[in-house]
Amino acid sequence: MDINFNKNEDHNKLLVSELTNRLTKVKLGGGKSRIEKHHSKGKMTARERINFLLDEKSKSIEIGAFAGEDMYESHGGCPSGGVVVKIGYIKGKQCILVANDATVKAGAWFPITGKKNLRAQEIAIENKLPIIYLVDSAGVYLPMQDEIFPDKEHFGRIFRNNAIMSSMGITQIAAVMGSCVAGGAYLPIMSDEALIVDKTGSIFLAGSYLVKAAIGETIDNETLGGATTHCEISGVIDYKAKDDKDALNTIKNIVDKIGDFDKAGFSRKTPIKPKENPQDIYGIVPKSRADQYDMYEVIKRLVDNSEFDEYKAGYGKTIITCYARIDGWAIGIVANQRKLVKTKKGEMQFGGVIYNDSADKATRFIANCNQKKIPLVFLQDVTGFMVGSKSEHGGIIKDGAKMVNAVSNSVVPKFTIIIGNSYGAGNYAMCGKAYDPRLIVAWPSAELAVMSGNSAAKVLLQIEKASLEKQGEKFTKEKEEELYNKIKDRYDNQVSPYYAAARIWTDAIIDPLDTRTWISLGIEAANHAPIEKKFNMGILQV
Repeated sequence: MDINFNKNEDHNKLLVSELTNRLTKVKLGGGKSRIEKHHSKGKMTARERINFLLDEKSKSIEIGAFAGEDMYESHGGCPSGGVVVKIGYIKGKQCILVANDATVKAGAWFPITGKKNLRAQEIAIENKLPIIYLVDSAGVYLPMQDEIFPDKEHFGRIFRNNAIMSSMGITQIAAVMGSCVAGGAYLPIMSDEALIVDKTGSIFLAGSYLVKAAIGETIDNETLGGATTHCEISGVIDYKAKDDKDALNTIKNIVDKIGDFDKAGFSRKTPIKPKENPQDIYGIVPKSRADQYDMYEVIKRLVDNSEFDEYKAGYGKTIITCYARIDGWAIGIVANQRKLVKTKKGEMQFGGVIYNDSADKATRFIANCNQKKIPLVFLQDVTGFMVGSKSEHGGIIKDGAKMVNAVSNSVVPKFTIIIGNSYGAGNYAMCGKAYDPRLIVAWPSAELAVMSGNSAAKVLLQIEKASLEKQGEKFTKEKEEELYNKIKDRYDNQVSPYYAAARIWTDAIIDPLDTRTWISLGIEAANHAPIEKKFNMGILQV
């Protein structure tokens, strides 16, 4: 091992340690005192409820753990968007679980809460996964109602999706384990089966205070919409549970009876661990996002037995295309090579840049995977497409458009891992969030932006400088350096993987060693949804 390997290893392990510490803090939700208050009411927390439901010692993955981070500080914060979402196994069946965290603003819905709930439903719809809602929410966070209530992708879309999933035959089970008020009351009732916990669960369109104000009726919340009312009088709820654990055990029993699902038929064999040590990834991925490294070495530490079959190995070398297996599942990998490479013509091509030939190769490979029904895995470390007269005259826009077309029209499930850079149109071509990956995650080493902080600061500095000089302001070297650093610091914050994760541009930030688990569980989820469309790239400028 060389000195650079050791430096990289130390740096990346520190990034993973920071990730672990941040996750530990996030998992406290509204904080220890609010958790204790929650427990004093005889209630389990959102995470405790999910963990109780999931099969012991089974694998699970969490979606959007960092949702809302640093976004609502003036409102007291919203850890994890006030809702916990996991994909895991209940009685051996893969499900997606959505639990309101009542320790965060009584489970109230912030704008990011709505976005995260919609993402959970999107995953359920795409993969035809059963979805379990554990409801404990005070409803819309009123100070921000204009950002959560009326638009297409706002609160009301949740109930529209309930109806769509029902028509698709996707199982939905809801347990009212606390408050469930106003428009939110429709979610459990639009599910296939609903439960309520006696004394702690309540559901109504308007609470007792609003009823008094609206029609003058005096009534308590339990009589208005408690478990006895809805299980024995209104018939709104199907099951009455004596406490949280009773409700969760009932859910387990319901899920246990669900029949088998139609399969997409993706190829799987007995899983084999990588021959090369996955821990080496920490030393391979460089500390600096500008440094080069060999993506082949990363792939060897992700795929079964460290084996892959490369497609067009000698052509378009800044993108690697190959067939492999991860945890037994057959996959097609499209990865950015980060080494400086030499073409057969003797020309040098920069690693991480997409050239005409690499875009052409990737397009063909994506089409092949669609024909063979092989899920696609994109390993992103891309600075963008090659620029300059040679590339423009060679039709880089046309070749790039073909690759984007292939990614857009792909009908096999796609999974995106952002290892390093994810800049500009490179993010699009390598299946960024806008291109419907079934799951998209980032390593702690990732950066997402139009361009790097350094490049963006230089461009923005020139614009700022020209503007100030136009106003007659003198520009000293010191002032230029101060302004550059100010712009770069602001931009660097925005390219952070945590900034992206807070806004659910990615589903998670993960330890690189968890990559195989995410891809495996993702393909298993996708296997619930047979492919019903044919791959068609439409009209192309060939």
